[in-house]
Amino acid sequence: MDDTFYMKQALLEAQKAAEEGEVPVGAVVVCRGRVIARAHNLTETLNDVTAHAEMQAITAAANALGAKYLTDCTLYVTVEPCVMCAGAIAWAQTGRLVFGAGDEKRGYRKYAPDALHPKTEVVSGTMADECASLMKDFFRKRR
Repeated sequence: MDDTFYMKQALLEAQKAAEEGEVPVGAVVVCRGRVIARAHNLTETLNDVTAHAEMQAITAAANALGAKYLTDCTLYVTVEPCVMCAGAIAWAQTGRLVFGAGDEKRGYRKYAPDALHPKTEVVSGTMADECASLMKDFFRKRR
């Protein structure tokens, strides 16, 4: 399996979010070639500003592993994480972060480019067009 395969899984989660009226961000955590967590934004559903897809996925992955560190894991997320999520990714010592569309307004690279753990490998732009289209379509329909 490659990054595109797993990003497609994250996109499925993002589509679920959109169907539920949530901002369409999806995330998948993969550990040793196996998906151990799937999540999407739940901020509206839970009335919780911290219920981002990444936060939900990190919690689910930690529970699946019975450990707080995700050093052997890759987090796939459809949109560049915000600063809050980047902090959680760092605290979890996530081995790899793969994201699709960049977020020029709220992405961690704008406000805290060094927020991630120094050992976290970052891959950006995986299926960026598809990820960005999902977001643009969602907001176009809401306006």
